[in-house]
Amino acid sequence: MTTLHLIELTCPVCDHLFRSQTVVATNGFGGKRTDFHERAAGMQPLPYFIHLCTHCGYAGVSRDFGDGVEPPQTVRERVREELSPTLAQALPSGSLKYEHAAKVATWQGADPRYLADLFLRAAWCCVDEGDTEAERFFRRHAARHFAEALHSYDGIPTAERAVITYLVGELWRRIGDVREADVWFDRVAEEIVDSEAQAWVIKTTYQQRTDPREWFD
Repeated sequence: MTTLHLIELTCPVCDHLFRSQTVVATNGFGGKRTDFHERAAGMQPLPYFIHLCTHCGYAGVSRDFGDGVEPPQTVRERVREELSPTLAQALPSGSLKYEHAAKVATWQGADPRYLADLFLRAAWCCVDEGDTEAERFFRRHAARHFAEALHSYDGIPTAERAVITYLVGELWRRIGDVREADVWFDRVAEEIVDSEAQAWVIKTTYQQRTDPREWFD
């Protein structure tokens, strides 16, 4: 079971004081998909790790609303011009919150790995929301940003490169681009640094190429 706590935040863009819910506890997880999407028992916690100002559309994690946070004027203008018009009367979905957070982070020059994580979580929210078109859209963004992080010198720690390379392949497979998925799956073996500890990555990569599954055993 997911336990939430009500908090008050002040938006650093429009100075609007609003309430949001944040996760304080989860009562275990019910398994993990082959793209590492964990399932909690009961209410899914994912949408509550991101906060969104329903007045202007600015979004981010708790620290993005902390004391001393002052987004540049260019970011403030883009929030008002591009994010504010997307707000509706209904409460924002988890995927919208992550999408807004990713856009704000992009405008502030966040590194590709962080952006990839935000877009991946937006895709996971879409799975829970039953929006397959948006899910593929966010998976593409996640895959491209993970790839960008892998191509940079220090974008991904050496010990994580094999699993992230596998993840990029799995994202393309779930999108439906088998050819691109195979390109990335082919690269996994080259990124292995500990054959014993990372044997599961090789095994999972082979499985997803030959007999894809939705969940880890």
